[in-house]
Amino acid sequence: MSAQTHLAYDYPVLGFFWSMLVLFLWIMWFILLFRVIVDIFRDDDLGGWAKAGWTIFVCVLPFLGVFVYLIARGKGMGRRELEQARAQQRAVDDYIRETALGGAGVSKADELAKLAEMRSRGDITEEEFGRAKALVLAGQGPSERTGATASTSAPTGSAPSTPAR
Repeated sequence: MSAQTHLAYDYPVLGFFWSMLVLFLWIMWFILLFRVIVDIFRDDDLGGWAKAGWTIFVCVLPFLGVFVYLIARGKGMGRRELEQARAQQRAVDDYIRETALGGAGVSKADELAKLAEMRSRGDITEEEFGRAKALVLAGQGPSERTGATASTSAPTGSAPSTPAR
């Protein structure tokens, strides 16, 4: 057996440290490169030719292209990213608001028809119908109306509660 066996302790700790540092810097470089490319296409101020020029510059000479882009246009990168994050948050908030309100797009006539149907079934009294109708005609939002009508409406087919003796 003339072949040498290399064990784990043959790789020095400092060598491991430098390998990890190089790996970390390499990954960070690719993250920076892709962020610059995404920012080039996100920017509405740049025209098509300017976007093509910056993209070619960044792809052909990546180190120089990225550094020049960061110097020339880096200040606006944060602003554009913040604007995009705010737009995404507004879209999520609008979606949640629309989903939570559910029937917010229902017209007053539809709501009055539903109230009349509830009154005819006996779910609500004439007095409760009048109050709910006044709220619908006043144009109050669904969240304000639910507090007034939720306590007055009973589920269909439920027996009236009787006091305990």
